Amino acid sequence: MSSTTASVARPGTGLRDYHLTDEEVRRFDEEGYLILRRRVTGALLERLQRASERWIADGHALENESDGDGDYNFATRPSGRVLFRINYVHNKGEAASLELLGSPEILGIAESLAGPDFVPTYESLVFKNTGDGAPIDWHQDAVHPRTNRIFNIDVYLDDSRKGAGSLRVAPGSQKQVVDVCQLQEEYGWDAPGVVQTELEPGDVLVHDVMVVHGSEATLANKLRRTIYYEFRAASQILAEGPWDAEFIDQRLRLVGLGLEEWRAQNPDARGFEWNVGEGLRPVASGDREEELRVAHGVHSPGSYCSAGSVATRPNGRPV
Repeated sequence: MSSTTASVARPGTGLRDYHLTDEEVRRFDEEGYLILRRRVTGALLERLQRASERWIADGHALENESDGDGDYNFATRPSGRVLFRINYVHNKGEAASLELLGSPEILGIAESLAGPDFVPTYESLVFKNTGDGAPIDWHQDAVHPRTNRIFNIDVYLDDSRKGAGSLRVAPGSQKQVVDVCQLQEEYGWDAPGVVQTELEPGDVLVHDVMVVHGSEATLANKLRRTIYYEFRAASQILAEGPWDAEFIDQRLRLVGLGLEEWRAQNPDARGFEWNVGEGLRPVASGDREEELRVAHGVHSPGSYCSAGSVATRPNGRPV
């Protein structure tokens, strides 16, 4: 698979257009994933790295947080009880996540794949801490009728290397539900056509939520952090759920807050032109803290190898 540059110049303007090209969209639809090199760089990348350090430290300071679907997700592994995911990052005291959400680097991708009425449906930091080399088994994040694209934009804050548990992807597997248990049993990590990715800090991997992916165990893992933003079209949510119009309105307020934060940090740069339909354009409630954390309540089921079941567990996120 070939990599792409972060953006292209608009003819005759000198401005950068962060939308995907027709070829990139075609390749995403065919393979289920796309790598964009050096998409997030400079001061924003540094702010995100510092923000993630605080989020992780705050999570480690918790003594009684339970495993499960709360803000801080822990797992019991051979190395002990470990923190591996932080949800709802926008209300964790660091504005860098909102700046990233409101950046043309991210919203250009979202509009290219979901159309102007894109909705940011999830946001989280997922990481493998130093020494935590646990595997992430083959899985599909969410299973859906495929009437619209549902995808994650994965912003890498650290190196991810072959031989060190980097993400493996099965190109084209997003087109149907896959029995990931059978896949694991028959092929292990070397199923035909599987690609092992390599990414640098600031690279972005865009992946369809149904593309099969995972990462094998490693003996000595360095810290690897990835920020995940999932997007869906508003029309798809209204037609198929699992949320409603109120959820869409609440979630779209995050885009407005993100655009404001991006403009505050980049006053001299041209920002993203938000083209959301007038019927969906949200009105801020005035309660910023409430707007920064919009609970999901329910999830789209994914395909996981758990007690022999397929498409029965909530969304997961790769590392």
